[in-house]
Amino acid sequence: MKERKIPMRRCVGCMQSREKNSMIRIAGYEGRLTVDLTGRAKGRGVYLCRDSRECWALADKRKALERNFDMPITEEMKREIFAQLEALEDGNEDGK
Repeated sequence: MKERKIPMRRCVGCMQSREKNSMIRIAGYEGRLTVDLTGRAKGRGVYLCRDSRECWALADKRKALERNFDMPITEEMKREIFAQLEALEDGNEDGK
């Protein structure tokens, strides 16, 4: 039986390539950003390491979201996205 390729994605924070299932996608569509849990939301997507606050901070510092989505992103939008990411991370810790 043929082995399936494991899809790889690059984190916009640390710039490391990892397996897609260890990353979280942020989708930008029509001026809105959302955390895409399914990986199938409409729009352009960027990936961040799922459980690494350092990567999130680096992405923010480097303005990686603004550059990749080619749109201005307000501080409020960033806070909302990072709050959603933190809620996901906290939910994962509770399930361990």
